[in-house]
Amino acid sequence: MEPFQAFILGVVEGVTEFLPISSTGHLILVSRLLGIEPTEFLKTFEISIQLGAILAVVVLYGRSRLCQGPILGRVLAAFLPTAILGFLLYRLIKKYLLADYILVTWTLCLGGLLLIFFEIWHRERNETIEEIRQMTFKQAIGIGFFQALALIPGVSRAAATIVGGLLLGMKRKTIVEFSFLLAVPTMAAATGLDLYKNWNLLNYHQIFILALGAVTAFVMAILSIKFLLYFVRNHTFISFGIYRILAAALFAYLFGSALK
Repeated sequence: MEPFQAFILGVVEGVTEFLPISSTGHLILVSRLLGIEPTEFLKTFEISIQLGAILAVVVLYGRSRLCQGPILGRVLAAFLPTAILGFLLYRLIKKYLLADYILVTWTLCLGGLLLIFFEIWHRERNETIEEIRQMTFKQAIGIGFFQALALIPGVSRAAATIVGGLLLGMKRKTIVEFSFLLAVPTMAAATGLDLYKNWNLLNYHQIFILALGAVTAFVMAILSIKFLLYFVRNHTFISFGIYRILAAALFAYLFGSALK
C-alpha cells in the first residue's frame, strides 16, 4: 500500500466512523476501487486505523464524560456483547467477511432502506432519556446487542447503536453521544486484538502506513463528530439512508463493470 492510498483510507475512516453509513464497508469498497490488493495487511490496516477515531473521542470526551463512573459503567456494560461475540467470531470475520465486497454492497443498501423506514415510523416519546447516567444497565446491554450487529461489515456500528438507543427510549442527541463513547472500548479491543496477533508480521513501511492512516483518521474524526452533533439537532437520518442506497448502487455498478 502506498502512502497516498493510506491517506485516502484514513480520510474515509475518519469521516465515516461515527456516521450511520458503515466505515468498515466504505474502507473495503474504497480499497477495491483504489486497486489495493486484498492482503492480510490490508485487513489489519482497515481494523487498526480505527485507533485514530478512538483518540478523537478521547480528546473530545475523555475528561468530561468517560472519566465519570456512572457513564463509564454503562459504556462497559454495552461493550460486553460485542466483546464476547467479536472474540469468538474474530477469525471468521477477518478471513471471510472483510473480503466480501458483495456482502458489503447488500448490507449498505438494506441498511439504508431500514434506516429510512425506521425514521418514517419512529416517534420520540415524551419520557425519553436525556442523560446517559439515567440509562439502566439493562438498556445499556440492549444497545450493546444492537452494536454487535455491526460485526457484519456494512451494517454500521453507529447506525445500529443509534437505532437501538432510540428504540429503547433515548433522546437522539444522547444516544449519538453514547455511541461515540461506546466506540472507544469497542474499537480499542478490535484494534488491540488484531495488532497483538499480527504485530510481529509488520515491517517498518507497514507501521508507517498504519500511523499515517491513523493520524489522518484522527483529524477527520474530530470534524465528523462535531458535524454529526450539529446535524442531529434538526435532522433525521433519512438522508444517510438515501446515501447508503446510492453508494451501494454506485459500487455495484463499478464492480459489475470491472467483472465483465
